[in-house]
Amino acid sequence: MKARIFGVLSAGALLAACSDTGAGYTPVLDGAPTAAFQSDLSSCQTLARDQRQFDQETAGAAILGAGAGALLGAADDDGSALGGAIAGVLAGGVAGATNAADRRKAIVIECLRGRGHHVVG
Repeated sequence: MKARIFGVLSAGALLAACSDTGAGYTPVLDGAPTAAFQSDLSSCQTLARDQRQFDQETAGAAILGAGAGALLGAADDDGSALGGAIAGVLAGGVAGATNAADRRKAIVIECLRGRGHHVVG
């Protein structure tokens, strides 16, 4: 039981560590950066980092994954609803964190483009 609780806590810590991923992205530019690039990059990264609704969506995905995993685990022959819930939390949380990171990265790119920088990707 303690190993399962440790696994859930470890997964939660891993997801929390990933919550800032994407906001720290430094894109590739077409040409030399302008004098304002570093300042604009910092502002755009802060903007992306401040989008906390992505963190809420990641938590929601983890909860849905836990529910689905628990149902599937209970329906399995060994009836391990807890094991299924843990697997579901991991799967849902990782998927949500990946989606949030991609969206934060897109914010950085679009913000820099909006400020006149020639961002390739």
